[in-house]
Amino acid sequence: MREYSTNEMLSKLISFDTTSWKSNLELITFVTEYLQSFGVTSKVFFNAEKTKANLLATIGPKDVPGIMLSGHTDVVPTAAQNWSSDPFDMQARDGRLYGRGTCDMKGFIACVLAAVPKFMAAELKEPLHIALSYDEEVGCTGVMSLAEHVGAMKVKPRACIVGEPTNMKVVNSHKGIFHLLTRIYGLAAHSSTDRGLNTVTYAAKMITYLSDLAEEMKSRTPMVEGFDPPYTTIHVGRIKGGTAANITPEYCEFEWDFRPIPGMEEAQDEVLVRFNTYVQDHILPEMTGQDKESAKVETDILSRVPSLLPQSGSTAENLVLALANQNDVHVVSYGTEAGIFQATGGVPTVVCGPGSILQAHKPDEYIEQSELDSCDEFLGRLRDVIKLSGAK
Repeated sequence: MREYSTNEMLSKLISFDTTSWKSNLELITFVTEYLQSFGVTSKVFFNAEKTKANLLATIGPKDVPGIMLSGHTDVVPTAAQNWSSDPFDMQARDGRLYGRGTCDMKGFIACVLAAVPKFMAAELKEPLHIALSYDEEVGCTGVMSLAEHVGAMKVKPRACIVGEPTNMKVVNSHKGIFHLLTRIYGLAAHSSTDRGLNTVTYAAKMITYLSDLAEEMKSRTPMVEGFDPPYTTIHVGRIKGGTAANITPEYCEFEWDFRPIPGMEEAQDEVLVRFNTYVQDHILPEMTGQDKESAKVETDILSRVPSLLPQSGSTAENLVLALANQNDVHVVSYGTEAGIFQATGGVPTVVCGPGSILQAHKPDEYIEQSELDSCDEFLGRLRDVIKLSGAK
C-alpha cells in the first residue's frame, strides 16, 4: 500500500481530466483501489450509461452514527481559457498549487484521502464516510443516487461536511438554483417578405421581461440577512437562434437561472409563475396572431438544486464550528450538494472546505498551500473527536 502526502494526492487527482462532459471512472477506480489497499471497501453507484459513478466508503464501525465528508469529482472546462501551464498537470509556484480543480474541489478530496491511513490507525469509535460524486458542475445532477442511499441507511451520519471552497469558514446556508431552458418555435421565411415568425425577436422580449423582473427583485427589502447579493437573482447566460441575416429565424433558445434565498418558497414559485404567465398572456397571443400552426414556447427545468436551510445548533454546525475553532457561521450565494444531502439524505449538513470560491472556474485556478494545511489540521481534529468521543 502506498501512502500519499496531501500534495501528492492532489497532483494525482488533478491528472485525471474529469471535466463534467467526460467520464470520471478513471479517478473513481484509482480511489477504489487506493482505499482497498488499506482494507476499505467502497460502494459505487453508476449512471445509466455506466460512464460515471458516485462512491461511498466507510472507515470504522457501521452500527453507530458517524461523519460524512463529501466532495464532487468533476471540474469545469478549460477550453477557451488562457492557462500558463497544463491545467491537468499540477504546478507549485510561490505557495500556490495550480491546476483545474485544485480549489474546486479536489483540494478537499486530496486532504481526506491522504488522511485515510491515519483514520485507519485511529480505531474510530464511530464511522467516517467518504462520499464522492459526479456532475455537480452541471446542476448537481449526479449525486442523487448517493443521497438517496444515504437517506435509506439504517444508521445515518450525524453530520455531513461538504468541502466546497469556503476558506475553511463554516457555511450553514446557501441559495437554491433553478436552471431552465426556454425554446421558441416560429416560421422561417425570406427576411424581405416579412412573412416569417421571428423567434429571436420574441426571445428578446422574454429576456427583457426577465431583466425587468430581476431589477424588481433587487429593489425589494431583504428578507434574510447575510447574503451577497441579498435578493433572488435572475440571469440569462446563453442564447442561440437563427441561421443567416436574411432568413427569419424559426427557432431560438436561451438558458437562464434564478437563485432564491433559502426559506423564501414564494420567491421560488413567483419567478417561474410570473414568467410563464407573461408568455401565456402576452407572447403567445402575438405569435399565434402571426402564425397559429408553428407558434410555440416551451420552458423546461434542466436542474434544480435545493437551498441549504440553516439549522442553528445542529450536530453538523456545532461539530464543525468546534473543529474550525470558530464562533460564527456564514452564508453564500452559490449552490452546492449540501442542500441535497440535507433534503434527500436527511442529514444535518454544512459547507466547509479549503480554498477561495474567487479562484474557482478561472484560468490558472489555484489553492493556497496554507489552505490545504488548515484542512489537514481540521481533519486531524476530527480524527481525534471520533476516536475518543464516539457518537453523541
